[in-house]
Amino acid sequence: MKAGSGIPLWIIALLAALCLAVLAWTTLGFVVPFKHETDQAVLDTYFAGYDESAVFHMQTLLDDNETAARLLSAMYFGPELIFPALLTALLFLSFLKLGPVGAWFGRSMHPLVGRTVYLLPFLYGIADYGENISSLIAFGDGGSASLAAHLLPWMTRLKFASLAICFILLARLAIVRWLSPRRD
Repeated sequence: MKAGSGIPLWIIALLAALCLAVLAWTTLGFVVPFKHETDQAVLDTYFAGYDESAVFHMQTLLDDNETAARLLSAMYFGPELIFPALLTALLFLSFLKLGPVGAWFGRSMHPLVGRTVYLLPFLYGIADYGENISSLIAFGDGGSASLAAHLLPWMTRLKFASLAICFILLARLAIVRWLSPRRD
């Protein structure tokens, strides 16, 4: 499929609506009740990141509060199974819809740069699923909990960094498209 080809806008709008619905499900069904139960936010919502001490604190909290542990587990086996895939698809199709990367910057680019930009949504998706898996392992009773606890803050940072880069590039492209004269 060529970049900017016939991807209908309604597909992107549908994916955006599904992302918002799943995000609302996650927030209202799990994040808010978890905060109410523990007076602490879910680590997935720490946009500025956190360190290993926060992970160890969460492990202790979940060991002492079975309801919170069940809420967190249900979140990872519920909406967090589908949200990263939906958002990855939305980001990727948005990049495709907005056209070739060279047009974004007003000059031709090395093909490797273009391919790398199109891979950013997949980096986000892999990092988000990696974060979810690391959380399940770190907050479980397995022998790999310590390794997962060390990895978890890095997966969260990678997730939010790749997501921020995707949003910045999409905003830049949308502004460039909006300001550029239309060609018929």
